[in-house]
Amino acid sequence: MKTKRTPLRQSPRSLAPGLAKNRPQDAAERSTVPVRGRVARQEGADVASDAPSAAVTATRSRRVPKPQTGRANRGSIGRNGKPILEAKPERLQKVLAQAGVGSRREMEEWIAAGRITINGIVATLGQSVVPSDKVKIGGRLINTRFVSTRTPRVLMYHKPEGEIVSRDDPDGRPSVFSALPRVRGGRWINVGRLDFNTSGLLLFTTSGELANKLMHPSSELVREYAVRVLGEVTLEAQQQLTKGIELEDGIASFSRFEDGGGEGANHWYRVALFEGRNREVRRMFEAVGCTVSRLIRVRYGPLGLPPQLKRGMTKELAEEEVKLFVRELEKSIKAAKATDESL
Repeated sequence: MKTKRTPLRQSPRSLAPGLAKNRPQDAAERSTVPVRGRVARQEGADVASDAPSAAVTATRSRRVPKPQTGRANRGSIGRNGKPILEAKPERLQKVLAQAGVGSRREMEEWIAAGRITINGIVATLGQSVVPSDKVKIGGRLINTRFVSTRTPRVLMYHKPEGEIVSRDDPDGRPSVFSALPRVRGGRWINVGRLDFNTSGLLLFTTSGELANKLMHPSSELVREYAVRVLGEVTLEAQQQLTKGIELEDGIASFSRFEDGGGEGANHWYRVALFEGRNREVRRMFEAVGCTVSRLIRVRYGPLGLPPQLKRGMTKELAEEEVKLFVRELEKSIKAAKATDESL
């Protein structure tokens, strides 16, 4: 049985002359075809809702691209349309410290080593930058901060023995940074250092500017240690340690020296000083013929090592605690400067 073939659809040219004329031939004519089931209203003309067959011109609306609003595209114009006040040039190491890249001292070392460039040119010590400058470290663009209103974060860490205060160690020893919580948009900066075999309180902050103030001698922040010494330190040796003893890098002295009790190989002392040179406490005891078998930092400035903070654990200060800490630090620095000027 033969099946009937469906006739091919006829092209517009084969339509009846009257129908072919009514079919739009180009895009301009197709845009004027009324949309089925919709009633359009043109400006200045009323179209009855009961006349769906009326031809209404439908205009297609095109999306107008929004202007880019990024800081780089606004130039010197702010989000509110007002001009931005030009920032004064600031020292490169200070700007990088505010950005949380590192402390001022560390940034100065990087600049001297030629690791930092400004607009493609190697930076030099003492050089200043403005917000429009492109600062790169090792080819990586740095988001510089000229005005920082964000409260810095401060972290206390109970460092155990056997960890190094460095991100890079050729010997592959454990690092204190592996135990710290992650920071978004910045990094932790250590306030001073502790030796590989020294434990106790180690401070970290996200502000290089704050780290520099905490480490600078002008802040006069006390460092307090609990020291276990093999044998007993004589009265003469204690007087030498408090009056000042000559080391290879200058004279060093304890501002406080107290007996912590114990006998024989388990004799403890409490000492305090206002600086943090490399292995300074150990070298001072060695200079009077004593050997330090255990060294724990229990205080840095107004912050003491909490008894409940176990080894390898961290504790972050609350925002209000950080603000109070910064205010007290500024007061102590101003008082120290006023004392130095009066002398």
